[in-house]
Amino acid sequence: MAGQKLVQQKERVAHLAMTGISIAGGLILFLTTPGIEVPEQWLIFVLLAAFLGVVEVYPMPVWRGFTTISFPIVYAIYVMHGLEYAIWSYAIIVLAVNIAKRRPLRIICFNPAQLIISFYVALAFSEWASTIGDFDTKPAVIGGLLYITTAIVPFYLINNMLVDIILFVRPQPYTIKMWRQKTLQELNSMAISYGYLVLFVVLGNQNRGEIDAITFFFFFAPLVGLALLSSIIVRLKKEKSKLKALFSISSELNKQIASNNWLDFLVENLPEFIDVDACILWTKENSNWNRVFSTGLTNEGIELSGEDAKALNTVKKFVIFHNSRREAGPASPFFQKEIRSKMYAPLLLDEELVGLFVFGRSRTKSFTEEDVQSAVTLANQLAVLIKTKWLFSEEEKRLILEERNRIARDIHDGVAQTLAGAVLTLETAERKFPKAPEDSLKLIQESTEKLRLSLREVRESIYALRPYPTERVGLLTAIESRIKAVRKEHPVHIELEKRGTEFPLSSMTEKVIFDIFQESVQNALKHAGAAKIEVMISYQRENVFLKIKDDGIGFSLFQAMIKARNEPHFGILHMNEAAEKIQASLQVDSREGEGTEISLTVPRMGIEGGIINDQAHVSR
Repeated sequence: MAGQKLVQQKERVAHLAMTGISIAGGLILFLTTPGIEVPEQWLIFVLLAAFLGVVEVYPMPVWRGFTTISFPIVYAIYVMHGLEYAIWSYAIIVLAVNIAKRRPLRIICFNPAQLIISFYVALAFSEWASTIGDFDTKPAVIGGLLYITTAIVPFYLINNMLVDIILFVRPQPYTIKMWRQKTLQELNSMAISYGYLVLFVVLGNQNRGEIDAITFFFFFAPLVGLALLSSIIVRLKKEKSKLKALFSISSELNKQIASNNWLDFLVENLPEFIDVDACILWTKENSNWNRVFSTGLTNEGIELSGEDAKALNTVKKFVIFHNSRREAGPASPFFQKEIRSKMYAPLLLDEELVGLFVFGRSRTKSFTEEDVQSAVTLANQLAVLIKTKWLFSEEEKRLILEERNRIARDIHDGVAQTLAGAVLTLETAERKFPKAPEDSLKLIQESTEKLRLSLREVRESIYALRPYPTERVGLLTAIESRIKAVRKEHPVHIELEKRGTEFPLSSMTEKVIFDIFQESVQNALKHAGAAKIEVMISYQRENVFLKIKDDGIGFSLFQAMIKARNEPHFGILHMNEAAEKIQASLQVDSREGEGTEISLTVPRMGIEGGIINDQAHVSR
């Protein structure tokens, strides 16, 4: 409670300070109201005002920031047309630029006011220094340089002091590092402005004939052109950087579909994509909202109530609340009071709401069109990611249910029937024992064989319920372990070639790949009589490629397909069906007497992988 009161008090002081500075600037404007007559050299005035507008709209990039190089142009207007026209043109242009950039009202009033005050006081100090120092009695160039020096230094000092006061008293943090960076930007601006004014004084005191609009145009055109060109270049670089970040975050999020590391990646890379003071990500699954990620000035201890969940369900369109005091949206309780503007980005896919990303900033009306585009793009990527992960989870649940049903059918059709038959046989033996003990003994022996068979089937069922090798150790390790086991159990030369860097796959995908590998190796050992087996697994940029090649007797693919239809084992048809479940393609190449080659190509489908230059085939 005490912290909130302090924040409100600082906000009130900052508001009063900005209001006072704005009123002082307005009084100066009132005192320096120009007459209604047109300036004598109106073409020069229009040209300089246009240049002033360009440098205000397009700030020049300097070391670690941007700054406007407007002082030389304003000073030129003052020299040519007087203080009134300089003050009013400066105020109107800065005001128009702030309005065009949709700044808050207090900023629209404060920015021109603090510049007007700084310029007015700086010129007053320069006039006083000129009187004290007798600048007019000195050589023209020396006197002019002294005059601009005593004008430009106070201008930047006062301007920075007024801004520092506001930044210091407001509730948002204003660190030494931030002050140092701002000061360096202004020092860069002052250095460039001073250098241009030196040229203005030196060239202006040379007898080069009449000074007209063309002279001013050629003198200030390089400054304005440099500001315009450098600003455009920096904006293009910034846009390129943002597009690169967009591509990177989109690609990486897609690669994280099969893993659970996507949140860590989002936390690490979000500041490069969109700069905010706070943000919260909710996901929705089966009508339940989960707060999966939050950072910045948020209230961590607040739980999502039923009413809050209903309110989040209403956010179906992108919306911005520029001032939280007027309206803040349903997520307002989860942000601290310092967050003044909020941007809601619903995660929609086929009109289904799968989540909500809310961004917050401490300044009102601070979200730009670029921020909107970034948030919309990120929301779309996250919607696809979350929905795809949910579908993967549902598919795996469905496969688990199918596997359980299959085991239940196997037990019912196999073990249960065998046990039932053994029980009936033992009952028959019990009834026959008094009259025909030899027949009873045969029946008991028959039941014993059935029970042994049932015991083996039960053990196989229990083994089938154990975690799959790929779930315990991963695909590549499971393949290596199986190859070691084959070397111990069979007199065959089997080799494994690995290419690329292993990356995570879904458990379903790894299971299918391992099953196809295992069945292919088993067929080569059991049916092909192979002496050599080559296994290659390649993690490529677009897919995972598996190939099993043997030097066995080979077979007729047509005859094998007919046999596979009639025999219910994990043959070619079943391998192909399993490959289709993971959107993979299976290719079998075999001829009688020439060995067999089985290739499986699994598309990446959002799994993580790098750029690997690879070949598709093992060297023959």
